Order: sequence, then structure tokens, then C-alpha cells
Amino acid sequence: MIAPSHTPRLGWVTAAASFGFFVTQLDVTIVNVALDAIGQAFGASTAQLQWLVDAYVLALAAMLLSAGAIGDRVGPKRAFVWGLVLFGAASAICGLAPGPLSLIVARAAQGAAGALLIPPSLALIANAAHGDDRGRATAVGWWTAAGGVSIAAGPVLGGLLVETLGWRWVFFVNLPICLLGAVLTQIVAPTTPPRKTTPPDMTGQLLAAVAVTLVVGALIEGGHRGWRAGPTGALVAGLLLVALFLFHQRRAPHPVMPLRAFARRPAWLAVVVGSTLNLTYYGMIFVLGLYMLRGLGWPPGKAGLAFLPLTATFIVSNLASGGLVSRFGAKVVTASGVAIAACGYALTARLDGASGMLEMLPGFALIPGGMGLAIPALTSGLLASVDRHEAGAASGALNACRQVGGAAGVAIFGGLASLDVFAGVRLSGVAAAAMLVVAVGVILVPTRKRVACNAG
Repeated sequence: MIAPSHTPRLGWVTAAASFGFFVTQLDVTIVNVALDAIGQAFGASTAQLQWLVDAYVLALAAMLLSAGAIGDRVGPKRAFVWGLVLFGAASAICGLAPGPLSLIVARAAQGAAGALLIPPSLALIANAAHGDDRGRATAVGWWTAAGGVSIAAGPVLGGLLVETLGWRWVFFVNLPICLLGAVLTQIVAPTTPPRKTTPPDMTGQLLAAVAVTLVVGALIEGGHRGWRAGPTGALVAGLLLVALFLFHQRRAPHPVMPLRAFARRPAWLAVVVGSTLNLTYYGMIFVLGLYMLRGLGWPPGKAGLAFLPLTATFIVSNLASGGLVSRFGAKVVTASGVAIAACGYALTARLDGASGMLEMLPGFALIPGGMGLAIPALTSGLLASVDRHEAGAASGALNACRQVGGAAGVAIFGGLASLDVFAGVRLSGVAAAAMLVVAVGVILVPTRKRVACNAG
């Protein structure tokens, strides 16, 4: 380990921590423009392509609960560096995969490694910004901007790589990013002692992993095979395991998901709204990728460029969010951001077989613009409402729920587009807009305590 000779400034720690969120979010969307090439190379079905996306998101979501606790126990710096190393190794295995099944398994390993990057990175920021609420909000804005940029840049970079070097390079590109992030973290991040020595909640981890896999797996298979006994039974079993997981967490001495941390409005609101935002965004990006590649017949490079407006809008709104929260309050900023995103989805519902980039531009600008305002406000509100010693576990639980929402979005919206991508775009756009309108209503529900209202 390389020990820094002085306490690093918050800015350097934020830069190092942002590598983790950048690379994990990059792999959510960079694969979307490579799906057609992968499908042709392996003869993969649409359901297998959905599993290719969701295997990563599911493993990421399932392991995020434990990743937060692991970071609290071994120290966020150690967990974060090991996460980068493992993520790079799993990415290399993805790039060398000989078939669809091995690629899906490798994607799951990649997602599990990525889980070690998100909660520890937020814990590094929380520790560096201790006592500086404004600095923490600004740092979270930059951290979220890194993820927003990578989500938006993923299709652009992926399209260029697929057309020039081949689809395998959408995975190999992670190697230099992980290496640079690990080196910078070793130099600038302080080594903090472990805060917890209690054993991990393996029962809770297992229940969460199986429950999430059953629910999302049933949604994927049900959308393609119909709701016969298999998918329906898996969905019911998964929901029962979710209930059992929550029951276990209330009684476990050292729960993997600290439910008491989510008793306050800012915390549970972050889970509800954040999950809905991920569900609509991940699902819509998956459908739009198929729409451009298969419906419009665009090459990967052109499809990637069509997503380019997402990048600039994410950057601007992410960085503006902290200042707007300070001026207008998190509740107003969050509700406004979600409403703006809803308008963007409503506009995408108008796309058809004759649409071009110009018709896509308004929706593609509004969706990330709204999300970029809402997500930093939600995340900062969560960190402000929990004890800093539980920052890793709480942020892990939040991001796990968001990733589950994203996986469910791919399953649900992918099912809508499985037969007709044009109808799928219309239905997905309407469904996403409706969900976010409901989310705005949840945000604006009056609270008894003014403090809770301002925090949420």
C-alpha cells in the first residue's frame, strides 16, 4: 500500500472515487450498441441478449448490499482498489468469452466485482468531506456526473469500438480505466481502519441474491415465453423471498441492509425514486438500442452518436444540482428533475420507423437533464440522513435497489419490444413517463416535519 504523506484534498479523493462509478456505469450502456454484433457472432436470441445485460446488473445489485458492509469492515480504500482489480480481470474474461453462456457468466462476475466500487467510493467521499455539508454535496455531484457521463458516453464509445476493433473491445477498454483508478486511489486516498469486525450477514446476502434473480429472471422469461407455470412460479417465489429477506433483516444482529437507516424520509425516498429512475432509464436505453440497430437498421457507430446529446446534458445537470439544492431545497430540485425526465420519455414515445436524430434530440436531452438534477439531490440527502459510520452500507443498499430497478426495466421494456421494436418504443415511452409522474406525486406528498420535507 502506498501511504500518502498528507491528507488529500476532497477534490482528489472525489476524482479517484469517480473512477469506480464511471467504469461500473459505463458497462451498463456500452454493451447496448454491441448487442446486435454479439447476437450475430453467437447466434444469440433476444432473451439471451437481455440476460447479457441483466446478468451484470443483477450481480451488481445483489452484491452491493454486502459490498457496503465489506467496505465498512476492511476499509473503503482497500475494498475500492480490490474492486478495480477484480473488475478489470472480469472485463478481460468477457472480452475472451467463446460463446453466449460463458459471456453471460463472465458478465455476472464483472457485476459482482463492480459492486465493490460504488459503496466504498461514496464512503471515501463521505470521510473526506466529514463536517463539510456543502463540500459533500458538490463532491457527490461530481461523482454522479462521472457516472452520468459514462452512461451517456457508453453507446458512443461502444459504437466506435464495434465498428473499428470489434465488439470484444467494449470489454477490453475497461482495463486502462481500472489501472489508472487503482493507481490514483493508492496515491491520494487515506487508509482508514476498519470500523466493524462483526461477521457478514451471509443469510441476508443469499436471500437477496436469490430473490432478485428469481424476480427479474421471471420478468425476462415471462415477457418472451408467456406467463406459464415456470415464470409465474419463479416470480411468486422471488416475491416471497423478498418478504423473508426483510423479515430477516429486522431481526438479524448485523443486517446486510440497515433498515433503520431508511426510516427517515430522505432515505426511503431516495430508494423509491432512485429505483424508478433506473427502471425507466435502463429499460428505455435497451429498447432504443434495438430500435436503432434492428428497427432503423443503423450501424453501431451511428446508433452510438445518436446518444451523444445525453453526455452534455448529464454533465450540466449533475454539476448544477448541488447549487440548486442549496438555493431551492432538495425536494423542489428532485421533483423538477423527475418531471423533466418524464417529459423526455413522453417525447420518445413519438418515435417511429421514419424518425431521425433530429426527432430524437429533444427527448434525449430532457431525460438525462432531469435525472442529473434528481439523483445527486437524492444521494446527498441519503448521506446527510444516516450516521457516517453506516454511509457505506446505506449507499450500498440504495444503489442495490437502483440496480434492481434497472434490471427490472430491461426485463419489462425488453418484453414490450420483443415482437415489434417500434411498438416497444411507443409503449416503453408512455410507461416510463407515467411511472415518473407517479414518482413526482410521491415526492410532493406533504410531510408533518419541515426538516424531513427539506431534506427529501
